[in-house]
Amino acid sequence: MALERREIRNPWSHLNQELQRMMGEGSNIVTSDWAPVVDIKEETDRFVLHADLPGVEREAIDITMEDGVLSIRGERKLEEAGENGQYKRVERAHGTFYRRFSLPDTADPEAISARCKNGVLEVVIPKREQVKPRRIEVGN
Repeated sequence: MALERREIRNPWSHLNQELQRMMGEGSNIVTSDWAPVVDIKEETDRFVLHADLPGVEREAIDITMEDGVLSIRGERKLEEAGENGQYKRVERAHGTFYRRFSLPDTADPEAISARCKNGVLEVVIPKREQVKPRRIEVGN
């Protein structure tokens, strides 16, 4: 029985390619080959985002915050099979990824921190100090 090489691709990659073709090479549309799964939880004083990025080097992750939007992008390279081997099946996604998240006004963009451990990216977004109401006395 002969084994054939098949590469399982993201079902949306064809749509991304078609959008790029329609918009032309000079387009500024950002597309990605895959999208990491993300969990976001809200705590009393912060938001915490966890993204599964196994096999992505820390140096290949770019996180930016602009106009209330947190963007995470990066790339997971296809692992080489080696001199004596070749892949018989490829199911793990590889290539570029890009995710964007709108943050509420309570998020403090100046205090965001991130770390990556065991293939999980953790982004901590503290909340701003709430402005306390100030009582204004009415004079004569």
